[in-house]
Amino acid sequence: MLSVTGLHAHYGRAHILADVALEVAAGEVLVLLGRNGAGKSTTLKAIMGLVPPSAGRVAFLGRDITGREPFEIARLGLGYVPEERRIFTELTVLENLEVGRRPAPAGARAWTPERLFELFPGLAPLRDRPAGRMSGGEQQMLTIARTLMGNPRLVLLDEPSEGLAPVVVSRMAAAIGVLKAEGLSILLSEQNLRFAEQVADRAAIIERGRIRWQGDMVALMRDAASRMKYLSI
Repeated sequence: MLSVTGLHAHYGRAHILADVALEVAAGEVLVLLGRNGAGKSTTLKAIMGLVPPSAGRVAFLGRDITGREPFEIARLGLGYVPEERRIFTELTVLENLEVGRRPAPAGARAWTPERLFELFPGLAPLRDRPAGRMSGGEQQMLTIARTLMGNPRLVLLDEPSEGLAPVVVSRMAAAIGVLKAEGLSILLSEQNLRFAEQVADRAAIIERGRIRWQGDMVALMRDAASRMKYLSI
C-alpha cells in the first residue's frame, strides 16, 4: 500500500530525516514511535508532500508520489490528519464534513455523515454546532471524520491521542479498530505506548530522524531494552 525508501528531509540546513524506510500493507496499522523531536511528524508530512523530500522515494499503491503536491496525493487516496487538527471553527460539524467530501473509489463503500456518526457517536448530537465550540476530543474526532469523508485508502494520523482524556483515547482506539476492520490502512505517529499497543500491528521507532527499530507490536512490548533505549524519557 505505502512504501518509503531512503527518505531524507531538511528544514533549511537542518537535516531532519535520514534514510527513513518503512512499509504499510493493506489493512495494516503501523505506528511510528519516538520521543519529541525525533522526526515522527516530519515523516508524515514528507510522505504527504507538505515537507519536500530532499532524497528518497515514496510510493503509494505502486505509484511514485515523491515530490507531488499535497492535493494531488490526497486525490490518489492518501488521507492526512494533522496534529494541529485545523478544523474550520466557524463552520458546523456537518459543514466541516462536507468540506472533506470526495467520491469513493469504484466498488468501495462511501463514507457519509451518517456512517461517521455511527463511528463517532459523540458527534451526532453536535452536527449543527460550530466546530470552535467543541472540546479538544470532539475536535479530534471531527478532524478524523472529515478526512474519512475523502474516502482515502490509507490515512496518516499524527499524534491522535495527544492531550485527550483517557475515556476519549479509549474511544479513539475503538474507532481505529473499526477502520482497520473496514480494510483501511493506517500509519500513525504516537508517543502513547499503551495506545499504540491497543491499535497497532507493527511498530517502527524513529530517533534523530533515523529508523532504529522495526517489528511486530507484540515483539516490541517484549523488548524492554529497546523501549528503554529509544522511548524512555
